[in-house]
Amino acid sequence: MSMGIPVKLQVFEGPLDLLLHLIDKNKIDIYDIPIVEITNQYLEYIREMQRQDLNVMSEFMVMAATLIDIKCRMLLPKEVNEEGEEEDPRDELVQRLLEYKMYKYMSYELRDRMAQASRSVYRRSSIPKEVLSYRPEVDVQELVGDMNLDKLRRIFETVMKRQEEKLDPIRSKFGKIEKEEVSLPDKMTYVEAFARKKRKFSFRDLLEKQCSKTQIVVTFLAILELMKTGLIRISQEHIFDDINIEVRSSEGA
Repeated sequence: MSMGIPVKLQVFEGPLDLLLHLIDKNKIDIYDIPIVEITNQYLEYIREMQRQDLNVMSEFMVMAATLIDIKCRMLLPKEVNEEGEEEDPRDELVQRLLEYKMYKYMSYELRDRMAQASRSVYRRSSIPKEVLSYRPEVDVQELVGDMNLDKLRRIFETVMKRQEEKLDPIRSKFGKIEKEEVSLPDKMTYVEAFARKKRKFSFRDLLEKQCSKTQIVVTFLAILELMKTGLIRISQEHIFDDINIEVRSSEGA
């Protein structure tokens, strides 16, 4: 049966392109290709090609052989795969056609975008360099207004005062802070020796000789411990007066 296809050879970029054309032309379901009919139409086109262009025949002939092979396998009993399912000889060809169709449509999309981009034209800036480099003169009088050095000094002093008020007057003066190990027994020994030497002194005198907050805390604890042992006695004549510390007479050296 002879079925000439009135199309130009250059329309098809390869055997897959030709197969897609035949499938679309005959309105065939790509998942259920009538392999006998498609093979006959394909071979008819190959015979026409032989008379026009022999340079592109090889790849088309390979596809023709593939179609004939599938046609023969369709006449034989169905092969069964490892899962026990029947294999369709057309499956591999269908996958190749689907992949080709996807890439073909992607190429159309890229072509359309390239065509759209070609219609976009950008014009370079034509402003003269002298205009671009121009900067308006600054009117100092307009910027300063009624401002003078005395007002600027007062603003500066106000800002600096606010900055100083943000600083912690004690912690901001600290240098490198390192952990200081102070043991209560050592501090009790120190306070006891201090008390025996002074006999009577104020709590303030003792604390002023300490060099850190940790030293002050441990010194306070040492005082409490020495009070419990009965070595020292604490007294305060009036509220908010200095606290006086005195060595008990029964513990005299």
